[in-house]
Amino acid sequence: MIHRVLPSNRAWPLHDAAATRAIEEAAQRALPPHTLMARAGLAVARLALAVAPHARHAWVVAGGGNNGGDGLVAARHLAAAGRPVTVSLFGDVDRLPADARQAHEAAVAAGVPFSTEMPAHTDLVIDGLLGLGVRHPLRDETARTIERINATGLDVLSIDLPSGLPADTGAAPGQPVVRARHTLSLLSLKPGLFTADGRDQTGELWFDDLGVTVDRPPDALLSGPPRLADRRHAQHKGSFGDLIVIGGAAGMGGAATLAARAALAAGAGRVFVARLGVDGRTMDELRPESMLREAAELVQPDRLRHSTVVCGCGGGRAIARWLPAVLADAMKLVLDADALNAIAASAALRALLTNRADRGLPTVLTPHPLEAARLAGSTAADVQADRLAVAGRLARALACTVLLKGSGTVIASPGATPLVNPTGNARLGSAGSGDVLAGWLGGLWSAQRDWTGVEAASAAAWLHGRAAESGDQRLPLPASDLIGFLAAALR
Repeated sequence: MIHRVLPSNRAWPLHDAAATRAIEEAAQRALPPHTLMARAGLAVARLALAVAPHARHAWVVAGGGNNGGDGLVAARHLAAAGRPVTVSLFGDVDRLPADARQAHEAAVAAGVPFSTEMPAHTDLVIDGLLGLGVRHPLRDETARTIERINATGLDVLSIDLPSGLPADTGAAPGQPVVRARHTLSLLSLKPGLFTADGRDQTGELWFDDLGVTVDRPPDALLSGPPRLADRRHAQHKGSFGDLIVIGGAAGMGGAATLAARAALAAGAGRVFVARLGVDGRTMDELRPESMLREAAELVQPDRLRHSTVVCGCGGGRAIARWLPAVLADAMKLVLDADALNAIAASAALRALLTNRADRGLPTVLTPHPLEAARLAGSTAADVQADRLAVAGRLARALACTVLLKGSGTVIASPGATPLVNPTGNARLGSAGSGDVLAGWLGGLWSAQRDWTGVEAASAAAWLHGRAAESGDQRLPLPASDLIGFLAAALR
């Protein structure tokens, strides 16, 4: 059965390329010959008829592997349904795998036309060029074919993966990738469909397990919506915890203010702001519930040991002074922005961070790719090349939960299956949206007293992204407006 994956209101297991190949091999041993390809090709044809019911002509671009075989089976079914279809086979017929060779023979016997050129009046391109079999760098002919598909400007239905997109990472810097309007993932959902370049290239995502039951653990999970505990009638502000925002150095007070407002919207019981720069204000006039204090008053062991702390938003260089105390004593800690930069530059602060786990104190880091690169001693390009792997390495090295922001935010924690967040869009690419996320995460974690750092990070990322999906997607979303959408998403 074909399922539409996004928007999603459930968690989905994700399997990388090696796991998917193992799943395929096990299914092939258990089923009669050619069964999997027959099911896959039929699923592709059915989806093509559903998403392009009035297409005048379909052009199937088939590669020399099993992905091309799926396309050949689909072409035969479309022809049998009376739909004009032409196949361009980019591969040596004599070297096709057994299943694909049988699919080619059946297509020829059914009278499916083959041509090296795209037929006139084509409305739909079915991309069966590479799928899971992508290897970088691409051969010149393959790269030219992908560029040719993209140059048509037509709707593209990709089989399994947009050709050129790596299944595990979703990152193909400098390499052409098919821009699909629809993608039908088969047997498993792959992590690369949801992170790095995956979302932009995949289009609308569909999934068919081809009737195969998978009994191996996932390599990652596509996170689902959080389950929030009900607020009981007898609860009070003390039930939802104290939260301290430490940040807002000179000229950057807005970052701390945004974080505090988000924490209040997320449900923290009391929110204090430890100001690192003096701006003359005694309160936030929009949210007077937020209590502004001098940092020295709040960064005290007794306060920190009973508080959720969000540290670093607009902290500048001034944040480094307060980090040793925060790392030593904060009950729950969210580290963002300049706090991460300070830790990346200091072995002593890094040691204090890793020591928190030994003392049972949970920590969540919320880096964007450049901040993650500083922590990892690499580059932002290296981070983006394999977001899941980098987040996992950082989580293990720093003994904490890492929320790596970006398209397909990754949440990794030592010993846990990594999560990929499915919500959000480019509207989150605005100044201050990261400060809102940090405060929102802290507020949820404070209010949901029993959550782990992973649960708080996953919930915050999911709701943060869902909030950005509200309203006109063509318009920017200022961070201050995002908070209102977050409250609506929470409801």
